[in-house]
Amino acid sequence: MKGNYDTVATFYDQLSTIVFGKAIFNAQKFLLKAVTPKSSILIVGGGTGWILEELTRQYPSELKITYVDSSSKMIRLSRIKNIGDNEVVFLEADIRDVAFAGLYDVVITPFVLDNFSETSVKTVFEKIDKVLVPGGLWLFSDFQVSDDSGFWQKTVLRVMYFFFRIFCNIEAERLPDTDKLFNKYGYRGVGSKTFFRNFIGSVVYKKREREKF
Repeated sequence: MKGNYDTVATFYDQLSTIVFGKAIFNAQKFLLKAVTPKSSILIVGGGTGWILEELTRQYPSELKITYVDSSSKMIRLSRIKNIGDNEVVFLEADIRDVAFAGLYDVVITPFVLDNFSETSVKTVFEKIDKVLVPGGLWLFSDFQVSDDSGFWQKTVLRVMYFFFRIFCNIEAERLPDTDKLFNKYGYRGVGSKTFFRNFIGSVVYKKREREKF
């Protein structure tokens, strides 16, 4: 399976802290402020599950969460996290293979869309878009570079892709153009913040409302 993080699961959080300090964590904590009580939440590529404990600190109960990750070891680590009285369904699967039965108020994709090629990310995006309710929130965090980005950012990104292609077999070689996808599908940014000298970006996107006739 492409993009399986079993090989780095046990030290993934420590590795990200060594390289980025608390930026990876803070970028996601920023997004969680947008979650409202009693939300139905889809988390794609949640990693070690620390995000579940952050949500539980915010809302100890009445959240309904579907937690999707293709790594069995990441799922195992996530299952032992404190979820309070919230309801969490863990799915060990590639997001492209999941058959969803319902809709969600909130979708969280923390540093996951950068694992997919330009072709695959469109498929993944469309699948997630279909299960997010009109007016729902898509909480997005990922790395970002542009023509104006510094040499160090581009170098770090190349090293990261090299590392994760070797050890985790991810299919991507570069960042996909997610801005284009969010614009195409009518999402509107309602909150954003950058971290680690603008190398990491977090955006709260709101899905278009259903048209009224």
